[in-house]
Amino acid sequence: MRIVIEGRDLPGRAFASYADVHVALQVRADPVDPVPGDAQSARWETEVRVVDGDVRGPAVHGKRGERFLYLTWGSPVGDDWGMFRRAKLMLAGAPSAGDDDTLVATVSLTDEQGAPRCARVHPPAISWDVQASGARSL
Repeated sequence: MRIVIEGRDLPGRAFASYADVHVALQVRADPVDPVPGDAQSARWETEVRVVDGDVRGPAVHGKRGERFLYLTWGSPVGDDWGMFRRAKLMLAGAPSAGDDDTLVATVSLTDEQGAPRCARVHPPAISWDVQASGARSL
């Protein structure tokens, strides 16, 4: 199954003492496909598999029954990501999807105080949708 994360409402390139703010999908311990904090939108894709009801994949974190994806915020300098906060997209809140489907999360990346969104992301800041893919194989 494919998971697509569509980020909207990005907070800008500066936050508190951080300059050049970016957001990325965290795969294992690494930020992947960083997007500048002042972009119009952000988009990430990752492949996951469901084994005995458990979601697994390199971008999936947490223990069984509490799986999630991280969006990591950083202020990169050279090879240092400079991570300063993360947002958790809890997979338990997502609808069920088939192996050939795409699960789409739409996330508002700015919190109610105008800062980069962090911690567990709850509706209405996140919404999930399933897009049936038919015969597409992964």
